[in-house]
Amino acid sequence: MLRTALLAASLAVTSLLPQARPPLPARLADTGGGGQLIVAVASSAGSSAGWLSWWDRRAGRWYEEGRAPARFGANGLTEGASRVQGTDTTPAGLYDLPYAFGLAHAPAVTEYPYRRVWDRSWWCQDNASGSYNRWVEPLPADCRPGEAEHLAAYGQQYAHAMVIGFNYDRPVRGRGAGIFLHVNGKGATAGCVSVPEPAMRAVLRWANPRRHPHIVIGTESGALAVTGY
Repeated sequence: MLRTALLAASLAVTSLLPQARPPLPARLADTGGGGQLIVAVASSAGSSAGWLSWWDRRAGRWYEEGRAPARFGANGLTEGASRVQGTDTTPAGLYDLPYAFGLAHAPAVTEYPYRRVWDRSWWCQDNASGSYNRWVEPLPADCRPGEAEHLAAYGQQYAHAMVIGFNYDRPVRGRGAGIFLHVNGKGATAGCVSVPEPAMRAVLRWANPRRHPHIVIGTESGALAVTGY
């Protein structure tokens, strides 16, 4: 009887202890189907600050490989499917990462496709251009300089970066162009996600194109939540 009572008491105490939650990617509705995932989380939909973590999936389980503070658009986050260009919002959602780029050389061990930025490197954001939301060298005649980003002019932010595949495969005019994961500037972004340079370099060393990494962007709670799926 005593042994039975002790076992019952033990089970009762165990049931009161907090249970370990599954890793964050395991709580998401979709991770892109690959073996690597970057999670960018703002503290609220209107916040320009939060954190970024990167994860590996091994033997059916997700493992966090790194974490860093992150910055978002000056006006916070908005649903990617309804975003409007020029609103200084970061598009929430799940996206692939087509390639990396930078003014600096790629980290020596990176396996990710990496494109160097030169003086003739631009990102066209002109809605009337046939090169909308594309890297161009040189700037084509149908892409107005005032509607394009001269990549070489951002030596700090674009020392290292990755293209976020928002509105990229089949661009919708007016939805937005040039959304990247890049090195921090002085403050909030115009819609990108940014992290300190050591974190950006760590992500580039970690990312493996054969494992098809994706990035998911959302908030800690609410309609854009990534932790409550």
